[in-house]
Amino acid sequence: MKKVLLAVLCLAVLGLSTGCDDKFKAEVEKENSAVKLLREVERGGYGIVKTDELKKMIDSGKDILIIDTMPYEASYKKSHVPGAKQFLFPIPDMKEWDVKETDGKTQEDYIALLGPDKDKTIVIYCGFVKCTRSHNGAVWAKKLGYKNVYRYPGGIYAWKGAGNAEAKVE
Repeated sequence: MKKVLLAVLCLAVLGLSTGCDDKFKAEVEKENSAVKLLREVERGGYGIVKTDELKKMIDSGKDILIIDTMPYEASYKKSHVPGAKQFLFPIPDMKEWDVKETDGKTQEDYIALLGPDKDKTIVIYCGFVKCTRSHNGAVWAKKLGYKNVYRYPGGIYAWKGAGNAEAKVE
């Protein structure tokens, strides 16, 4: 009986130890994600907006342009933030404009979507924090001279996770 109790106690201690290790490893992953996002924002020169802040902008009727940077058929058509326009950007950094990576769309097409008002608030998102399509969209908006550019890093996953209704293409 003592051996059984000792074995159970050892397993419990090992299990707790493993649980603690996982907690610490999970924290390292959170840190890596946070620092990666921060460095992208610094490099891109744009701002960021959280889910509740974007929801307040939308609910207030603020004049904003929201851009969904995910593929049309595989994502945008299924669900997107209400009022968002779709414009595909690639995941890896797009240092030069590449029409193959933007679904055949040109830099002029992006400028036409962004519009002539360089002071307009523009919010760009993709699927989730680790996705960098929104980073590319925001970087290009800044390169093109737009001043009030924000990345919504949580994207459609955070939008849905907060219980917000999403729009669908009918």
